[in-house]
Amino acid sequence: MRDTVLTQATRIVIKIGSSLIASRAEGLRPDRIERLADEIATLKKQGREILIVSSGAIVSGIKKLQLKEYPKNLPVKQAAAAVGQSRLMWAYEKAFKRLSIQVAQILLTHQDLEDRRRFLNARHTLSTLIDFGIIPIINENDTVAVDEIRVGDNDTLASEVAHLADADLLVILSDVDGLYTEDPRKNPSATLIPFIPAITDDIERLAGVSSTFEGTGGMATKLRAAKKVGQYGVSTLILNGERAGLLASALTTGTGGSLFLARERRLNSRKHWIAFTLRPRGQIHLDQGAVDALAQRGKSLLASGIREVIGPFEAGDPVSCFDPEGKEFAKGLVNVSSELLARMKGLKTTVIQEQFGPQEYEEVIHRDNLVIL
Repeated sequence: MRDTVLTQATRIVIKIGSSLIASRAEGLRPDRIERLADEIATLKKQGREILIVSSGAIVSGIKKLQLKEYPKNLPVKQAAAAVGQSRLMWAYEKAFKRLSIQVAQILLTHQDLEDRRRFLNARHTLSTLIDFGIIPIINENDTVAVDEIRVGDNDTLASEVAHLADADLLVILSDVDGLYTEDPRKNPSATLIPFIPAITDDIERLAGVSSTFEGTGGMATKLRAAKKVGQYGVSTLILNGERAGLLASALTTGTGGSLFLARERRLNSRKHWIAFTLRPRGQIHLDQGAVDALAQRGKSLLASGIREVIGPFEAGDPVSCFDPEGKEFAKGLVNVSSELLARMKGLKTTVIQEQFGPQEYEEVIHRDNLVIL
């Protein structure tokens, strides 16, 4: 199963971590970028379609601005990104040009992904670039993004791009070999787990947190990314990008790193977008009868099963649905504002029509706009 997933993947998103190609002391490391470009060129010769999500812009800018530490102030961080992003793209441009491969820069924010029309436009752009044989190099648009529209980290961005591009495989290149039975820095006898058929609670507990200057994520963010794309049918390979030749070798022979196997694709693109891209604007707490109707019988959500409404949100906004124990079990696009829904909660449809008049929608959330998590 592992060999088949890796050797037969055609469209691949490769996330390259900051620590692989940049450091505070040296800035960008063109030799590392050239070596990775060589391996990616080998994959392209095999007929693979490659998209790159690359970190490194801020660390590169830190070196150029001669900062002594990673910036905590947003304007300074954005200044470092502005300086570093052009240097990062120039390094990729040079590395791939010598291999007769063209690249293109794509900068995204969460706002681009959250808007369905912009999401689809970005998807068409990426598809067109791939058709031309061009490798898109994608990063978050750090120079303009504020917390409200940030994706957050490039492991998460890479998972969004895997969905956006309808990829077969997500490869996360880092400075670790993969997921271990224990932290190998603390226990030298820890062993690498090469194949993870499902991300269980036990697997999630194995994830640690990065303490490196260059990296902003850790194994936890990588597992979250793998879990997210796995729902869409995309497997994830975590691989040590510091080991020369391992990227091309792993995808040719099926050996190396930790592979997180995807489920069979159970969510279409739109429902995956609702479940994992949109950020909830509010909460709806349901009684057990409504939970059963949604989760077991595939029904739409009606006001009669709602116990509590937490807003504010407007019609068309994404909301989270919680069961009586307070566990989030679904997300969906709501047809009613929180203000009106707070007055309608617990009421049957006939009573709502009598008290509030005819409504545009009987359903608070239609089943076509609802995803069970």
